[in-house]
Order: sequence, then C-alpha cells, then structure tokens
Amino acid sequence: MTARDRLVSVGTELLEAHGREGVSLRSIAAAAGVSHGAPRRYFPTYQALLAAIARGGLEDLDAELAPALAADDLPRAARAYLAFARSRPEMFDLITRHDLLEGAGGHLREITGRWLAELGATLARTTGREPAPAECLALWSAVHGLAALTGRRATEPSGIDPDAALAVLLDRLG
Repeated sequence: MTARDRLVSVGTELLEAHGREGVSLRSIAAAAGVSHGAPRRYFPTYQALLAAIARGGLEDLDAELAPALAADDLPRAARAYLAFARSRPEMFDLITRHDLLEGAGGHLREITGRWLAELGATLARTTGREPAPAECLALWSAVHGLAALTGRRATEPSGIDPDAALAVLLDRLG
C-alpha cells in the first residue's frame, strides 16, 4: 500500500467512525502515524482529501450496483443502494456532496454520470421504450431520498420497513 493509499484508508476509517467533522489532514496524519504535514504532499487541500476518500466510496458502491445493473435488475440495484446508505451512512453522505467536492479532483461525476446513463439503458431494455432523462433522474431521486432517510435512520420512529417502502416506490414508478 502506498503512503497516499494509507492516508485515504485512514481517512475512510475516520469518516466512518466520526463523520466528516472527524476528518482533517491533521487527524489523518496523527492516526496514520506520520507528520502533520505529510498529507499535504498528496492532498493540497482538504477538499482534495475528501474527494479521494469519496472516490473510494463511490467505487465501493459501484461494485455493489454493477451486478444488478448488468442483470437489468432495478429492484436489486435499488436495494443495494439502500443497503449501502444504511451500512455506511457517513460515506453515503460524502459521496453525494458534489457541492463540497466539486473541483477537488477525483472525477467523481464520471461514476454518477455513468450510473444515470446505465439506469436509462436498463429502463429502455426492461420497458421497451427510451426513457426521458428527467424520468431517470426522478427514479434515482426517489430511491436516493429513501436511502438518505433510512441511512440516517429518520424512518425508524415510524416503524415502516424501508424495504416495504422501496417496493411501493418501485411499483408506483412502474
């Protein structure tokens, strides 16, 4: 593992344990056992560090979604998306913060842009018609909203099963 990879790994661990507020160049250096200036050799800004951490999270989520998307199984892909949000809420929050990460490198929009295109292609194959881009975005937004709510456990007090809500959502969307 390279020094850069080690810093990203430690940053990921800190993010998962303490949230974005627990991740700084200095905290990563301390946890990695390097000088406080060492991370700056690889990450000139805090945003560049977060982008590198987010890239790893996006790649992890991408690996979870790929089999379902390759099989044109949108319900399975949606369940994988929700499962990621539930199991890794801090990472899920970070990878969806393009406003925070924009311009920091990491080419994060490559992955999310590809997901939107794959969603459209999957819808076209499964429905026999070409979906409008707004339809793809609306579907992703609905699943993402449910993922954000369940990832942060906002739905727990209601006692409503998130998987049941997902089934209703997918049924209504088509």
